[in-house]
Amino acid sequence: MIHSTRRVSLAMVCALTLLACSPSLNWRELRDAEARYTVLLPAKPASHSRMVSLGEIKVDMHMTAAEADDMNFAVASALIEDATQRSQALELMQQAMVKNIGGSITHQKTLKLKDGTEATEIEASGIVNGRNMTLFARFAMKDPRVYQAVAIGPQHRLSAEIADTFLASFALQ
Repeated sequence: MIHSTRRVSLAMVCALTLLACSPSLNWRELRDAEARYTVLLPAKPASHSRMVSLGEIKVDMHMTAAEADDMNFAVASALIEDATQRSQALELMQQAMVKNIGGSITHQKTLKLKDGTEATEIEASGIVNGRNMTLFARFAMKDPRVYQAVAIGPQHRLSAEIADTFLASFALQ
């Protein structure tokens, strides 16, 4: 009986481990020398830049993103010379991401990235086109840039473990 219980427990642990390491998630490291960050992405990324308005602040936002297994992973950064505008820009970036999923924040905390930079981490849930969605994100600033690292996907697919693989790898240089 005890051996049977251990086998079942071991099988469950193996199954969960394999699920987090899904073959559709081919993690690879990306180094952005200009924006000065590294991150793991689960598929070949694409990058683009465009002008965005963050309230009254107009910035050239650079984004690198990858999609895998119906989940999206992205890092966006913007150069904001005026130090007094960076906090407001980060708050507006966070609000916009939560609004994108018609959601609300379910968890929020402050933490330090690997280099010691303070970041805000959030988890939010919402509904997009009738689908329950989950968002995990980190928002940080390091002179003279602001950053967001975001994982978004269907609630049944984007687990905290998958999001953590992405978010924990996000490091500023």
